[in-house]
Amino acid sequence: MANIQLLLLAAGASSRMGEPKQLLSWNNKTIIEHQLNNLLKTGKTTSVILGANAEKISIEIDSLPVSVFINPTWKNGMGNSISFGVQQLLENDATIDGILISLIDQPLLTTQHFNKILEHYKTDKKQIIVSKSEKGWLGAPVLFDKIYFNELLKLKGDEGAKVVISKNKNVVELISANTILQDIDTLEAYQKLLEKSNQ
Repeated sequence: MANIQLLLLAAGASSRMGEPKQLLSWNNKTIIEHQLNNLLKTGKTTSVILGANAEKISIEIDSLPVSVFINPTWKNGMGNSISFGVQQLLENDATIDGILISLIDQPLLTTQHFNKILEHYKTDKKQIIVSKSEKGWLGAPVLFDKIYFNELLKLKGDEGAKVVISKNKNVVELISANTILQDIDTLEAYQKLLEKSNQ
């Protein structure tokens, strides 16, 4: 069985939100607990990258069986946090075949969607498996085969992993996510998604 590990990016300061989105309420839990529980249900090793408000957030997830990595340079952007996270995972386990990267601000994501991505992975096929929304845009969660780890380690700033996806678009495979890729950058967006999830 392939050694795929899961990495949740949750290091940002939520500046547009005005408060840590990691700690917003979702289904009687915090969003970060909700997200990590969905990832853990896949049965895969799960880690999370923290940065802003790391001490406060760590307390909320202390009981979960996840590795917590605190990025001291989180202010340098998502690309920096991806690079940092991949480095931490590889230092702990050099036999990883692939890494599935997910974002804290997509609370509608389900374990079912993560499993669809994981089931699509084949060892040594050099895959990048990307989620596709019903409106046609592509994004996280994304699974990267180990052949792309060096490219991920070179990321910096706010560019994120889209540069790696664009550079290797000939090998990108898409998994439909329908309407669940919506993110929450503002309190208004959060409240709308929360109402939608409670319907």
